[in-house]
Amino acid sequence: MTKADLIDKISSGAGISKTAANNAVNITLDSIKSALKKGQTVSLIGFGTFSVGKRKARRGRNPRTGEEIKIPATKVPKFSPGKVLKDVVK
Repeated sequence: MTKADLIDKISSGAGISKTAANNAVNITLDSIKSALKKGQTVSLIGFGTFSVGKRKARRGRNPRTGEEIKIPATKVPKFSPGKVLKDVVK
């Protein structure tokens, strides 16, 4: 399912225009991104939790040259599915 498909589903399911559904999806995603940027956690009960994880600095290899390189520490977005979502997927 693409973002456009999701907007179509929301539009028809809620009986609203595609423009309103598009705005709702964009505001929702922007809010989640904004919270993660601040280091906050976003919990959607039954669906899952978005959070920020940390990766330690490590050494890697350039696959083209085989040269060892240093990979810096970084923050990455994480998603942990909730129980209801897990049960639906089983």
